[in-house]
Amino acid sequence: MSRLSWIAAAGAFALAAITGSAHAAAPTFEKTACAGDYKATGLKVDCGNLVVDETRGDPGTRRIKVAVAIVHASEPKAGLPPVIYLHGGPGGSALKGLPRLLASKASREFVALDQDWVFIDQRGGGQSVPNLDCPGTHLTDAGPPTDQDAQGVVACLKGFQAKGVNIARYNAVEVAKDVQDLRQLLGFKQIDLFGGSYGTRIEAAIQAHQPQGVRAVVQDSPWPPEADWTVGGPAMVSNSIDIVMAKCAVVAECAKRYPDLKAKLAVVAERWLAGPQTINGKTYAADDLGGWLMDASYFTAGVLPRDLWKVIQGDVAPVADFVESRDYYSEGQFMTHLCKEEIPFESRADVAKGTENDPIARLMVAPMQRIHDVCKAIDVGPISKAEQEPVKTAIPTLFLAAEIDPGCPPELTKAAAKGYEGSQVVIVTNATHGVSRASPCTRKMIRSFFQDPTKPVDRSCLPAADTPMAFTYTG
Repeated sequence: MSRLSWIAAAGAFALAAITGSAHAAAPTFEKTACAGDYKATGLKVDCGNLVVDETRGDPGTRRIKVAVAIVHASEPKAGLPPVIYLHGGPGGSALKGLPRLLASKASREFVALDQDWVFIDQRGGGQSVPNLDCPGTHLTDAGPPTDQDAQGVVACLKGFQAKGVNIARYNAVEVAKDVQDLRQLLGFKQIDLFGGSYGTRIEAAIQAHQPQGVRAVVQDSPWPPEADWTVGGPAMVSNSIDIVMAKCAVVAECAKRYPDLKAKLAVVAERWLAGPQTINGKTYAADDLGGWLMDASYFTAGVLPRDLWKVIQGDVAPVADFVESRDYYSEGQFMTHLCKEEIPFESRADVAKGTENDPIARLMVAPMQRIHDVCKAIDVGPISKAEQEPVKTAIPTLFLAAEIDPGCPPELTKAAAKGYEGSQVVIVTNATHGVSRASPCTRKMIRSFFQDPTKPVDRSCLPAADTPMAFTYTG
């Protein structure tokens, strides 16, 4: 589910920039100046826009722009195709933080070394036009944190529709077609794919529907098409937190500092579920606690016991910080994807099933049900059952999954990989969502896999399954 990309304008402004002519035309690529400053990266970066019909085959459609940055390899190796990078979310951005990413030590271990890397802000988000952002609303992977947020997203999407945006065309299948248009326009006979989080869902659409020229694929923290986002979602979050607490319990210092975490956290969750909590003059809802727990177990498991203890003791600073930072998605883009390819195959009533005796899971029920409410209120066009079919492909694929992941747990990866002939599955002990972000071992795997996807990756650098987790106790 950030399904957030680890490599991490108001809608009215974005709409004003759309090319106004109405016609069906062939895709084109226009070179542009780069919006970011890439001087510190030491790499050659070219930027541009894929200009394509919003609705392919419709002579009355508008033209939209998909923002692209081409990062040239520092040590190009003959015979290797470029890598297309697909960001997560949905509703994230590849280009916003790209200069910082390329300047980081971690990325330089595998990004744009042997191969050019092509970063895309998928249609509807980032620097692409239009950007289906909904200013003034909030959204997390658990869903809209309030009824007002849900209503705001609905009003926002209906506003885009009133301005002529066809929101039925902002989804994984359309992004897959964009990737193929870009491949052909840039003259790439073959491409490799690297996707993070929900970017792996885009990869799945490419492999299932638009596989032309795809040589090899890396899925980091996979989210397969057949997975359910909301039904069972609360349990995935609860299980992830349970794993962290269990790991704390077997590390002497962690267990001593934070005794009986599970029971104490359950008491706090029940109290927040009973009604809003006013602490230090600010009022917080159960949705705030649940959203923070999901976010924290995505990325900061090493400090989670410390922060859980703070909340248990009445210090809600971790929750407060999270509440102030819930504007990281293009909310409209997030919902057009989910309403087209996830929620139609799930039941709102089933979201609460199995959560009766699990207060942590119950924290997620209301916001996840609001996702259903948003989808019920907007029209994203016809729904195809093919959107939830497991992928079957012979394209070499490397799956990298984290042991601790509330959105994309490793069990989903193991099940999905059965349809990928000859795939390799790597589950990384103690890792969290966005495996390559913090694992030098998997970064080596990615580079070597793209060099030769027919060979098994070297797993010798992985931590053993019983490796104790490292925790941070200060701060």
